[in-house]
Amino acid sequence: MTARQLADELEVSVRTVYRDVDSLHAAGIPLYGEAGHQGGYQLLGGFRTRLTGLTEQEAQALFLAGLPGPARELGLGALAAAAELKIEAALPPDLREGSRRIREHFHLDAPGWYHDGDQVPHLPAVAGAVWNRQVIQVLYHRWREPCEVERTLEPYGLVLKAGKWYLIASCEATLRTYRVSQILELQVTDDTFTRADGFDLGAFWRDHLAGFRARLIQGQAVVRLSPAGRERLTETMSSQVARAVAETASPPDALGWITATVPIESLTHAHGEFLRLGAECEVLDPPALRAKLAATAQGLAALYA
Repeated sequence: MTARQLADELEVSVRTVYRDVDSLHAAGIPLYGEAGHQGGYQLLGGFRTRLTGLTEQEAQALFLAGLPGPARELGLGALAAAAELKIEAALPPDLREGSRRIREHFHLDAPGWYHDGDQVPHLPAVAGAVWNRQVIQVLYHRWREPCEVERTLEPYGLVLKAGKWYLIASCEATLRTYRVSQILELQVTDDTFTRADGFDLGAFWRDHLAGFRARLIQGQAVVRLSPAGRERLTETMSSQVARAVAETASPPDALGWITATVPIESLTHAHGEFLRLGAECEVLDPPALRAKLAATAQGLAALYA
């Protein structure tokens, strides 16, 4: 195409075409021109772009291109969108159509049904500190007294779990987990740190989850479940409880009720969980849990009498 044809097609001046062609030459694009009536600019046959227009920040944001919500929370929403557009433009037509079909037919929504995710105003600052390995000072709200504590942290990484952001950070030479939404105040310092050799964020998080689940279980309960209670079990209870019922269930009695032994976290937590099954579940043991549920049932009966 001639410079005039290119200018008309792109709605720019001929001078702009000349300037852009020089820039393309400088970038290593094999674009060459021929003078004369039949001349014009031509791209070397078979050349394909290597995405030289993709910036470093856009390349980083690509890892979150399938998670627009988290990318936006991290302050990378526009970058992820720009990177996705550039890659789509560079794809051959058949692959480009395939990527569009995936986007039309599949959508990932990370948070749970009854939770829209955390409010995390400090997340972009935390993410920047993680990336640049900068020490941060935070005012953090925790569940035990004193509730508000000051901490100096070396941020190692961020994890998104069920719509909630968690920071893995070193505090006083110990790796700990912090809920980002519980950070009340944050200051990024000029001090930098070096991550421990061999640190693997994915492996750390898997070990953390395993330890967390093990610490949760504080005892067990013996329960009777109706057929309806067993059907609702997978919707209202954890997978550990459902698995325990499947493994320990007795043969059904004449009315279809079974007896099983299930793990529980605490009396208070188990009390709330088993109440969700209503009269489709009877706790036989421990006696303290049975008494707690009986008192609640008596209170409800008096209230609705």
